[in-house]
Amino acid sequence: MAIDRLPVLYLSHGAPPLADDPQWTRELADWASALPRPRAILVISAHWEEAPLTLGATTTVPLVYDFWGFPERYYRVTYPAPGAPELAAKVTALLRSSDTPVHHDPTRGLDHGAYVPLKEMFPAADIPVLQVSMPSLDPTTLFDLGRKLAPLRDEGVLIIGSGFFTHNLSALSTSVDGPPPAWSVEFDHWGAETLAKGDIDTVLDFQHKAPAAALAHPRTEHFAPLFVALGAHDATHAPRTVIDGFWFGLAKRSLQLD
Repeated sequence: MAIDRLPVLYLSHGAPPLADDPQWTRELADWASALPRPRAILVISAHWEEAPLTLGATTTVPLVYDFWGFPERYYRVTYPAPGAPELAAKVTALLRSSDTPVHHDPTRGLDHGAYVPLKEMFPAADIPVLQVSMPSLDPTTLFDLGRKLAPLRDEGVLIIGSGFFTHNLSALSTSVDGPPPAWSVEFDHWGAETLAKGDIDTVLDFQHKAPAAALAHPRTEHFAPLFVALGAHDATHAPRTVIDGFWFGLAKRSLQLD
């Protein structure tokens, strides 16, 4: 049976209260329903940096509730997706064939950068999921990682980079739908235009080229999963925005890369 070539996604994943936002949850669900059904999902989240590159659990283990100060109900969320040992073996083979060191952590569950959006997109939790760490925040290193992972798309694997298009928690707006700050709007507009032109080199050099880069990303881990997605996508197609707008002033732009 023929296998659909899966796109690559970069999504702004939201904090646990994403589940309380009816517009955003609907947007994620509608997005997933328009995709071919994946055989497995590979997630690169802003919330797991570890070198050498490490693969998470390939059995169903407890989630990583890597956030603090939220109501108790957010710590009771479950997402018992099957592990993906076959995908882990393929990732290991692909990376080691290019002399990329790979470690395994059989106890490391999905963090909220993975399970929060997946719960909205694939609520049945019946697709095997594998999470891998970011071994570096260097844009070129992560872009190269995406290129190495790209062949998985032809095997029915949905590669998701999960971050946030702008991310400055010390400068949040006071309300979920309040006016976004100028720095967030400027960076979001620049990113949308630059990606639409397919100017990947400029995106990779965003710290020097983007307006308000240091305010939009005081630390770059939430933009970094985009570089993996860009490496894995077909450069003949410009990324297209599926979700845009702002959440507490942060740009929630999310992209599909075909």
